[in-house]
Amino acid sequence: MSEWDGIDEFIAVATIGSFTGGAKSIGASPTHVSRAIMALEQRVQAQLFHRTTRTVRLTDTGRVFLEHCTRIQQERDEAVALISERGEPRGELRVTCSTAMGERFVAPILWRYAQEHPNLSISIELSNHIVDIVAEGFDLAIRTGALADSRLIRTRVASRGVYTCAAPEYLKNASKLKTISDLANHEAVIGSGSTWHFKQGGKEHLHRPKGRFRCNSGQAVLDACLAGAGICQLPEFYVHPYLENGRLVPVLEIFRPDDEPIWAVYPQRRHLLPKIRNAVELLSLELKGAMNQSRGPAA
Repeated sequence: MSEWDGIDEFIAVATIGSFTGGAKSIGASPTHVSRAIMALEQRVQAQLFHRTTRTVRLTDTGRVFLEHCTRIQQERDEAVALISERGEPRGELRVTCSTAMGERFVAPILWRYAQEHPNLSISIELSNHIVDIVAEGFDLAIRTGALADSRLIRTRVASRGVYTCAAPEYLKNASKLKTISDLANHEAVIGSGSTWHFKQGGKEHLHRPKGRFRCNSGQAVLDACLAGAGICQLPEFYVHPYLENGRLVPVLEIFRPDDEPIWAVYPQRRHLLPKIRNAVELLSLELKGAMNQSRGPAA
């Protein structure tokens, strides 16, 4: 008897919630499934299900065991896909990305990716906090700026400009703004980043803004800036339409930094899996174009 025996049957019953339904989902008889799970329970010396005549539900041990078995099953299927001729993406692709970029650009691209591959499911977690993708079990992260984690591989999939700007109404009554140091005399509207980036004398210059309004939502920062609350620094896709129609005015343009790279980041040991490799290729092809298309006129 193999140590693998009964795992597929266990996952099927746990997922469907019944022995009959679980058996049907894997093309086996209920009798076979029941015997396979009983043998598995004997082997692990633990009860995995609470059984009644009407219901089947996982025990606490069963829930923990299911998490591990699901991951084992997924990695097994991915290993087969990796060496198969087709290399069809399958299993679950777990992605993390910043909220705005994910909502506007990454999620629509990956949704279409899932539609093209029926054996693939995608889970996207949007957060402005940097997560440890290895420790938290993510397959792929979309990030900007400098990266230092040696456990990860990165592929540049696009880039984005950042602009420092303000509403004309704010600038009309504000003090002069010709150098980076002049920002100390101005009200800043601050986003999730604690520093603003500039380029001076060919080198990167970091400025720590100070202001009475801070929010980790780029849209909220943009709205406050449009209302005349102060100066902001935001990615181009937020502000470009308002720079075009004059509702925002760029400042300190001679110090504007180089465009930031946008990276697809993934663990070294998994980078050849079809679901990750194909997703990175798709983002490389489509993300830049999607971000450029967002530069339409604003109301």
